[in-house]
This record gives sequence, C-alpha cells and structure tokens, in this order.
Amino acid sequence: MFAFTHRSAARWLQGAVVSVACVSSSMVTAMYPALADAADYPVRPVKLISPWAAGGANDIFCRALAQKLTESMGQPVVVENRPGAAGTIGSDMAAKAPADGYTLVMGSSPTHSIAPGLYPKLPYDPLRDFTPVTLAAVVPNILVVHPSLPIHSVQELIAYAQAHPGKLNFSSTGNGSSQHLFGELFKYLTKTDLVHVPYKGTAPALNDLLANNVQMAFENPPALLPHIQAGRLRALAVAGSKRSASLPDLPTVAEAGVPGYDVSVWFGVFAPAGTPRPIIDRLNREFQSALASPDIKTRMDGFGAEIVGQGPDGFDAYLRAEIPKWASIIKAANVKID
Repeated sequence: MFAFTHRSAARWLQGAVVSVACVSSSMVTAMYPALADAADYPVRPVKLISPWAAGGANDIFCRALAQKLTESMGQPVVVENRPGAAGTIGSDMAAKAPADGYTLVMGSSPTHSIAPGLYPKLPYDPLRDFTPVTLAAVVPNILVVHPSLPIHSVQELIAYAQAHPGKLNFSSTGNGSSQHLFGELFKYLTKTDLVHVPYKGTAPALNDLLANNVQMAFENPPALLPHIQAGRLRALAVAGSKRSASLPDLPTVAEAGVPGYDVSVWFGVFAPAGTPRPIIDRLNREFQSALASPDIKTRMDGFGAEIVGQGPDGFDAYLRAEIPKWASIIKAANVKID
C-alpha cells in the first residue's frame, strides 16, 4: 500500500509541476504577448516601405539594405514603394501599421524633419507616431546645372539668375522634398528669383533636367553621379558642410560664396510607435551589421553617402534637433506649398 501511495504521489507531483509550468508560460504569453513575439521575431516577411518612387536614393538604400537583412534574418525583407506628397503618404502608412516589427519605413529629412514645419495638417507626428531604429546615412545633395548654360561656378549662377530673374527653373521630387527646400534656401540666401518645378519622383525630374526643360537642381548624388561623370550635367557645389568623397574637388555651396548654406539629407529606419524594444534592438543590430559590411560601404561611398549607423536613442536626439532647425528655415524663407 505504501509503495502504491508513494508512486501515486510522485506522479501527482510531477503532473502538478508540469501544469504549473504550462500555466506560468501561458500567463507570461497572455500578460506580455509582445515579449513572447519578440523572442521568435521574425517569423514572416518584413516590409520596408520606401515612401518615394523607384530609382531614387531612398529606394536604392532600401533595396541594398533589404538584401542584407534578408540574408541575415532568415526571412524576406521586401521593399514596397509608396510614393506621394513628398514621402508623407508612405510614412503615414507605416505610422498606422501594427507595432509588431513587420512594417518599417525608410524615413528621411522631407518626411520627418521638414514636413512638420511645412504641412499644417500632417497626418502623423514624427516623434509621437514612430520609434527610431537607426540613422543609416547622411547624403549632401549636389547643385547641378545643364551644361548648355554659360555657368561654371556658384557665383556665375547667382550673377546669371540676378540678370535673368524668373528665367531659371529648378526641379524637385515634389513639394516639400529636400530638393525643393534646398532650392528655396538658396533663393533666400542669394536673393535670386528661381522658379520651382515639382515632379513625382527622381526619374521624371532628372529626365527633364537632362532635356534642359529645367536648368538646375539640388539632387541626391546616386541619381546624378553617372550624368556628371558623362558630362551630361555640370556640378557646381555640394550642399552640405563638407565636400563629398565621390567629388572631392567640388566645393561646398558655403565655400563657393554663400555663407550659412549647410543642409544635407539623412536617411533612417523607423518602426511604428509601440514596437517592443527587444524587436527594435534586434532590428538595430541587423541594420548596423548591414551598414558595416564592406560591399554596402563601398556602394554608399560611390553614391557620396556618409554611413552613420546611429542607434535608436541617438537617432531620437538627432531628430529632435532637426525638426526645429528646418522649421526656422521654412519660416525665414517663407516657403509655401506650391
């Protein structure tokens, strides 16, 4: 009797321990589903939204990084182009997506720094509705003109524009884009009358620039470099604070005689607000690793991009400084949406 009772008790105790373990696991999953999901992340494809048309710098960066993450994460990272309204349409889609790490967006200066000061009814808040993942790269736009113009320097451009007010057109990838704001700041600081012509992406803007339907642009290096090297466009200056590694002999706009002109485009990855921190940290590690790979670095150097790879907290601080800077530029230059 004693042996039977002992074995029965042992079986009962073993079952009780298993039951408690199962209940505890179920309670953790029920109470903290995000943590349970984060432990297995990712279990299905991840979507990376490029809020610009295919062929531009944002799209190029997205596809290069998506390929690396697909290899390292074991799940496809799929780029989805959602262009429109200077990147705000695609960004808004990402802001309203589930906060589970399966929808990301490649934000940039127009979508997260410029838009708050430009759009009175922006459908998202860059700080409240997103969680920063990584500041990927900073790219100084390049000021170019069509080679048919008798212009070989920034000072010659200013003199020509002042002698022919309203006769020079500059292209952009849309109202509120970096190209638009860079041109407006140039107009303000040089007191020139230039006409803004917005397009629905880099490809149509570049086509008209090459055809001399517009005469100048402040465009991202990836789209411009082949045409500069082939002589189809003439580069005058770099918009940022330092010269580009891809065009080391080209002065900055400030060096060329426009003091105070210092603007660049940044590119960074965001997830919807509320995405669990373990998922954010995993994504940050994956993007940091991709950005550090030799082939990505070589490719970005060729595009004139400076890889940053800043983490979530540093990226958040950077963004909080960028928003008021652009708001002051927009106000000073009296920029309005065309």
